[in-house]
Amino acid sequence: MDLTPNVTLTMLPFLKICGITRREDALFCAESGAGALGVVFYPRSPRNVTPEQARDLFVGLPLDIARVGIFVNHPVAALLDIARTATLTTIQLHGDESTDDILTLQRAGYHVIKVLKTTGAALLDAARALPAQTGILVECGTGNLPGGNAAAWNWAGAALLTDAFPFAIAGGINAHNLADAASVSQAGGFDASSSLEAASGIKDPSRVRAYIQAAAQLPAAPHPFDWKGTA
Repeated sequence: MDLTPNVTLTMLPFLKICGITRREDALFCAESGAGALGVVFYPRSPRNVTPEQARDLFVGLPLDIARVGIFVNHPVAALLDIARTATLTTIQLHGDESTDDILTLQRAGYHVIKVLKTTGAALLDAARALPAQTGILVECGTGNLPGGNAAAWNWAGAALLTDAFPFAIAGGINAHNLADAASVSQAGGFDASSSLEAASGIKDPSRVRAYIQAAAQLPAAPHPFDWKGTA
């Protein structure tokens, strides 16, 4: 892989690239301007990594890049052990985690993002039920793995959150449809993984570069999203 981006971009704190499994991919995404990198801790995923592998992926990257771990119904104690070893800043929850789980993780010093898989009024109710400062990621794509599974959906279904919460969307997003996804959803953050790959867990540098360059051209969102929760 060519590790030298074509264009040097300012880091975009609202933009996440997930499913990182290789050091060279982490370096390329960071150097290209991604504000957040995600690693998956889910054994059924082809992108699953160990805590030690995740830590090694992140070594030496700029400290302002969010280091996001993806979890599905992990016991909180085990999750915290992984997060510490992997040097995460952010925990992204895809399962049936409780309010108490979220509060425990927040008290431990992590920014928590909860994935919501509904739209319209039900989405707004689910968002209102979350503890304060919880980040919201809406993804309604189909599939058995955590994440959007490269499945595009009606992103406009998330727009009801616009006036109430900063939020991000995932599912089928790439350089070609990012502007449309941003416009109809009014989301402040974006997440892509398999749509940027040459093979499972292997990022395609041309797709990554195009995605980041497209994101850099987006107009300012009504409520910017920060994967570290520092906005």
